[in-house]
Amino acid sequence: MIDYVGVIAIILFYLVILFIGVWAGRKTNKAKQGIGEQTEEVMLAGRNIGTLVGIFTMTATWVGGAYINGTAEALYNGGLVRCQAPIGYALSLVLGGVLFARKMRDEGYITMLDPFQIKYGQRVGGLMFFPALLGEIFWSAAILSALGATLSVILNINMTVSVIISALIAVFYTFTGGLYAVAYTDVVQLFCIFIGLWVCVPAALLQDKTTDLSRNVGDWIGEIGGFREKSLWVDRMLLLVFGGIPWQVYFQRVLSSKTSSGAQKLSFVAGIGCIMMAIPPALIGAIARNTDWRLTEYSPWGNGTKSQHIPADQTNMVVPLVFQYLTPKWVSFIGLGAVSAAVMSSADSSVLSAASMFAHNIWKLTIHPHASEREVIVVMRFSIIVVGGLATVMALTINSIYGLWYLCADLVYVILFPQLLLVMYFKRSNTYGSLCGYAVGLLLRLSGGEPLLHFPAIIHYPMYDAETGTQYFPFKTMSMVASLYCCVATSLTTLYLFKSGILSPEYDVLNCVVNIPAERIALPTDTSFNVNCETLMLQKIRSENSLVPNSSKETFLPMLSS
Repeated sequence: MIDYVGVIAIILFYLVILFIGVWAGRKTNKAKQGIGEQTEEVMLAGRNIGTLVGIFTMTATWVGGAYINGTAEALYNGGLVRCQAPIGYALSLVLGGVLFARKMRDEGYITMLDPFQIKYGQRVGGLMFFPALLGEIFWSAAILSALGATLSVILNINMTVSVIISALIAVFYTFTGGLYAVAYTDVVQLFCIFIGLWVCVPAALLQDKTTDLSRNVGDWIGEIGGFREKSLWVDRMLLLVFGGIPWQVYFQRVLSSKTSSGAQKLSFVAGIGCIMMAIPPALIGAIARNTDWRLTEYSPWGNGTKSQHIPADQTNMVVPLVFQYLTPKWVSFIGLGAVSAAVMSSADSSVLSAASMFAHNIWKLTIHPHASEREVIVVMRFSIIVVGGLATVMALTINSIYGLWYLCADLVYVILFPQLLLVMYFKRSNTYGSLCGYAVGLLLRLSGGEPLLHFPAIIHYPMYDAETGTQYFPFKTMSMVASLYCCVATSLTTLYLFKSGILSPEYDVLNCVVNIPAERIALPTDTSFNVNCETLMLQKIRSENSLVPNSSKETFLPMLSS
């Protein structure tokens, strides 16, 4: 039977979040009143996000429903040592601050894809959009799936309806307010998450159906297993650490910061915040692992039959089950509000990030370079609806929240991380190397298969388990390293071939080493680009000009001097 009191409570909570989002979104309109909306204002809040608000919105974005439910699910299934995502993503924030935050903010980019399109060309750089888009969609799907599971257990309402309604609310205020709405709702939502979870944990611990956690430490800490399990554990940890960096949802906050030093600070502090926010869901997972569920009213098969443990196909609902059966009703409502806040704080950010990349990098810089500011904003808002719809469909299709969590970082790790590292730090990389690395990384990753999507493995790497379709060999890290190596090797090889004269300039069919067309020298038409981006393009052309034969230099030098 539907719990109408709980439904009313969650509706009121949603209305509060919606009000805050719409109110904050009005800052966008006021900031440019009389001028019209600008892409920087909507996508980056006018680069006016302070360090404190930036820390809150960065932490709230990572601590989503998937973070809470996925952490509890992983700890219940495999103990603390199997709960890798909180540590992995916290480290990714710290490393992102060290490697990229200051550099990206100093250059004044609008999205994470800008350096690719400036260096490799608009269309080739646009290829990076696809793994980034899939990552954001899988991330949003994991978040919405977590909320659907929570609402269906606590309020006994249909999961499909709850997911769709939640997605509509997040999409609506993101649609109307842009990053201002997202950032300010994140602040409120983070407080709701923190207070809600810490109210539920002691309430769950005080009941008599759970054994003392200190008496059974070895059980909830867990163990990794033999050599092949350790190999898979390392592969997944590296995926989370380095695959957690190249996300537009991360760089959107970095690039919206007032200063580059503030961008670094919010990365470091948010990393600490992520670890702290993982403690309550980890404790919830430990409580569930040490609970005899036969002593509760939980009937997993709906026929009165009870089980000591939560069935494997329902472990994605560890958090709502603890709220529902191990805490008083009023406490479970508070916990539901915490999970709902976590979902909203991450779903809105992810949807806005994907839409921003499409509107700016694909539509503005690739498809329609002469698009007006108003047109870009319209495309971005339409994209918000499309991305939100795709994430909702995915959330209703795949069951494992933690599996979606890994999957969203997969292609980002294999393809985008090596590309981002090289485009920022390896000056000799070029389009040939980028394409080669992209293709090799993608083919090697797809060859390993993906059980979660029922995609069979084409190559059976060492330690392959045919029964479960699991690749215990760290082939994802292998794919990433191979992509990195191919990008470097191909870039250096093509550079040498053209520089030495072995290949003449007309064979530079991608126009990126010596046969650079005039339009590549021209400054970007997007006036919202920071002047540093323009300087970067000119510096690139000047450095490459030293590799051009003298006859070709005569063509380029007059344009550069002008």
